[in-house]
Amino acid sequence: MAPLTIATWNINSVRLRIGLVERFLAEQAPDVLCLQEIKTIEDAFPRNALIEAGYPHLAIAGQKGYHGVAIASKRPFTRIEKDDWCEMGDARHLRVAFEDGLLLDNFYIPAGGDVPDPMVNPKFDHKLRFLREMVAWGEARRTRETRAIVVGDFNVAPLEHDVWSHKKLLDVVSHTPVETELLAEVQAAHDWVDAVRHFVPETEKLYSWWSYRAADWSAADKGRRLDHIWVTPALKDGLVATRTLREARGWPQPSDHAPVILELDAG
Repeated sequence: MAPLTIATWNINSVRLRIGLVERFLAEQAPDVLCLQEIKTIEDAFPRNALIEAGYPHLAIAGQKGYHGVAIASKRPFTRIEKDDWCEMGDARHLRVAFEDGLLLDNFYIPAGGDVPDPMVNPKFDHKLRFLREMVAWGEARRTRETRAIVVGDFNVAPLEHDVWSHKKLLDVVSHTPVETELLAEVQAAHDWVDAVRHFVPETEKLYSWWSYRAADWSAADKGRRLDHIWVTPALKDGLVATRTLREARGWPQPSDHAPVILELDAG
């Protein structure tokens, strides 16, 4: 059986960038595409474009103008679940189950604003609460869900070489110690395997996001690895390959995130 290919991509408005989604699907043809920050209600999601591209199975958690996640798949789902995190009512999470029992969770973790102080910045407080809830979520699932994948825009670059400058970004939201330590707790709670770093050594710089503010994002290369794919230990031996499609950041009217792709023998 061919490996299962799963892609995750913060698209930063699926309606604005549906042409890029269609291009990505035509060129890369993953079995499953997980999108974050779709920024649309479910009724306005461009379903027909995904169906015509060969992805008839859709799970969508939408919200007008903000947040939102979706999963488009060639393979049918047997179950779709949507969780409410921090009792905020935000569309930030989807879980689907496939016919073989494989579970897939798609997350859009809060960005956290600009000031890394939960006492003065409610957005940062929300982010930390969200991560703490994920720790409990992972602990609760650990013993009963052994074949699972979690993907998404985690809005945390956890390792030293997941950012262009560890020293300069220690006080910048997405790489502060409190965030990276909490994400490590989330990972440990379910003993998740970082699929991308399984193939790319931690000593090697690796990014999936580049700011719109840079005049020449590629030359400056001041990136961060905010987009992640984790698998449970039972799936570790099935990891085949990963890649970050950096060139997509240079497509016309791009998202500031690049797609991250996993090939997995989930048998």
